[in-house]
Amino acid sequence: MSPILVRPVREQLEHDRVIRLLQVKLKKRHDVAANIGPDQTVPVKIGPVQIFPDLVLTSADKGRKLAGTVEVETAESVNHLEAMAQWAHLGRARVPFHLYVPAGSVDIARRLAAENHVNLSELWSFHTIGDQTRFTLVHRSQAAEAKRAAPAPAKAKPAAARAKAAAAKPRPRAAARKAAPPKAKAQKRK
Repeated sequence: MSPILVRPVREQLEHDRVIRLLQVKLKKRHDVAANIGPDQTVPVKIGPVQIFPDLVLTSADKGRKLAGTVEVETAESVNHLEAMAQWAHLGRARVPFHLYVPAGSVDIARRLAAENHVNLSELWSFHTIGDQTRFTLVHRSQAAEAKRAAPAPAKAKPAAARAKAAAAKPRPRAAARKAAPPKAKAQKRK
């Protein structure tokens, strides 16, 4: 359970709604299990501590290996106590830790993460306009950046091969110029 024993009702509803939105968004790449409200069903064991992050990401294959954790905070829950009790432990795990905070709490979350030596893979902000919630990536760690960039060169190789093949084929205009007599070329230069 979170160190914040009682969250204001409005914030708890917003918290749970954001978790459900992220659950749908992240299902494209992972199997996602949610720990919403009193339904704490999927724990993550980090050393001797057992924590229930808001979302637990696992691989979609048969091994169901832990792939990451997600914690969603509200303006009320971005505080030193929360950072020490949950963020610090989740940051020590060997999987990416993603933190989602309200747009107005980004600076506080950054400061708390730095003070408590929390290893954040990604820090996201969110804000709600009407019934739409928008997420903005605020920070990505260098390790997460390198991992994300690694698959890109593998996709670039076929494109490079296509470019070489296209360059090897003569273009119709170039072929027409080569076929023209040398006198025509000399007259064009004058």
